This record gives sequence, C-alpha cells and structure tokens, in this order.
Amino acid sequence: MPRRSSRSPVGRDDLPVTIVHACLREGRGGSPTAVVDEASAAGRPLTDDERRRVPALAGTSHAVFLPDDRGPGGSGDERPAVPARFFTTEGELPACGHGTVAALAFLATRAEHGEYRAGLRVSGRVVEGRAAPGAPASFDVTFGAGPVRLREPTREELALLLPLLGLPATAGPGACVATLGRPRLLVPVGTRSALASLSPAPGPLAAACDRLGLLGCFAHSPGPATARVAARMFAPSIGVPEDIVNVNSSACLAAHLLARHGTPRIDVDMGDTLGCPSTLTAGAHRGSAGTPVDVTGVARLGRVLRLPR
Repeated sequence: MPRRSSRSPVGRDDLPVTIVHACLREGRGGSPTAVVDEASAAGRPLTDDERRRVPALAGTSHAVFLPDDRGPGGSGDERPAVPARFFTTEGELPACGHGTVAALAFLATRAEHGEYRAGLRVSGRVVEGRAAPGAPASFDVTFGAGPVRLREPTREELALLLPLLGLPATAGPGACVATLGRPRLLVPVGTRSALASLSPAPGPLAAACDRLGLLGCFAHSPGPATARVAARMFAPSIGVPEDIVNVNSSACLAAHLLARHGTPRIDVDMGDTLGCPSTLTAGAHRGSAGTPVDVTGVARLGRVLRLPR
C-alpha cells in the first residue's frame, strides 16, 4: 500500500504512529522504531497483516504495538503490566530489545513526573523496566533482558555461516550460539575495520539461518580486552538485512563475555555502517538458570505520523 502524501487529508481510520529513536549515542542516531498505541487507533482493531505493513510505511525496521487491553499506566511504585507485540515486515517477533526501549520511553511520556516503572507483557512473560527523564523528549531506559542461554556452535553452523559472512574458518574459536527469545550466532571479528567491511548477501544468509533455526548472525569486535565493543547484526530471515541496533544480541554478547572472560559490563556501538550511530550498555549477572542481563539505552521521541490502514 503506497504511503499517503503529507498533504492528503487525515482520514478517520488513519493510524497514529510515533517514531522513537532508540539507543542514541551522545544524542544522535539511534534506531527509528514505530510505536503504535492501539488504544488511540480509531475504528476496528488492527489485523496482523496491518501490523506487518507498518514498518515499511513508517520507514523503520521494526514496530511495537501496545494493544488496547491494558490497565492504566503508572510511575513511582506502580508497576502496570502493559502488553507489547513486535513486528517486522516478515511477521511477529517473540521479543525485540530496542522495541522494548522505545515502548518504555513512549509510555513514560504519560507519567506525570519522575521515573516511570512498568512491566511489558511479552510472549507470556513480564519484562520489568524503567524510564527516567533525560534531555528534552528523551529518556534513560533500563530493562531486564535475561536470562540468556549459551552453547557451543556446531560444525555445520560454522561451516554454513562463516563463509557467507566472508570470514575465515579461524573465526570459529570464540563463536557462540546464544538464545534470548530466539537463538543467534555470535561471531568475533579481529578488528573494527574488518567488521566494517563485512557484506553478506541477504538471500543466502537468510536461507542458511532458516535451515539452522537461527535468528541471524551478530558479529562483534574487538575482544574482551576492552569493555567497549563494536557490533553488527545481520538478520535477513526476519526482513532486516542489517539491524541499526540489536539490544537482545548485545545482551547475549554480555552474557557470553561474562561466562568466557568474566567481563561484567560492556558498551556496544552499532549502526555506524548505516549512518545511524547507536550505543547501549549491557551488564550480565551469574544466575542459576541462564544469565540475566540488564540493558540501558537512551531514547528520544520523534515525529508522529498518520498512516493509512
């Protein structure tokens, strides 16, 4: 469905969409994320096909929907459980980290003052988060992403995926399959310049990830010698050849580096190759079942669009 001209009259059935820039770096960049409060959508409820169309119409990779079946928002000690659903053009996701950051920042605008606290109901569990006011129209958002499960990659996984990323077989040591919602391959790359030069073909990579049941590939550099890493996430299977920022994969990396090297907290830079510099912080903690991770990012509310349904 073509995007309606900004000069077209607003229809009664148009859908209000707020663009939230998640995980800014020093006030710039971030991942534009479409947030739809379905309580404010006039007319009939949205269908999943309509939700799938929103990212393309809004010019974003992801969209988060807040269905109209929740209680009132809150702040302070109140912790409402707000349902949230995440979509790309390919369909619904079980979780989305930067979508969670965007949703919490959006909901925080309704708090009268101070820090907003809430739980998001996502895929049958409640993700606890908070958003504190920062710069104008911006919020410092933190939520619990855990627990992350880790395992060694199989030979088949490495043999299929490393060549598609343009990486040598020697990239295998230090690789890991991490699961947070869905499994994905974490791959170390020797230098930031080598990381920036990666250019996998989306079609073959999507086919290989589908065959292996993986969300995608998260390449990162440098190693644990520093707590600041650069990363790129390739997930063409879900309609995102490269993600501007991938919070859940960054949380997976934090859990992996804690288990492998004892690194408790990392800052992750993403989006530079796409012209949208983004940064988030992930801190991992040892747990009895998987590794819980807290993530923090800055989000700023942007323009409000009205899209045809």
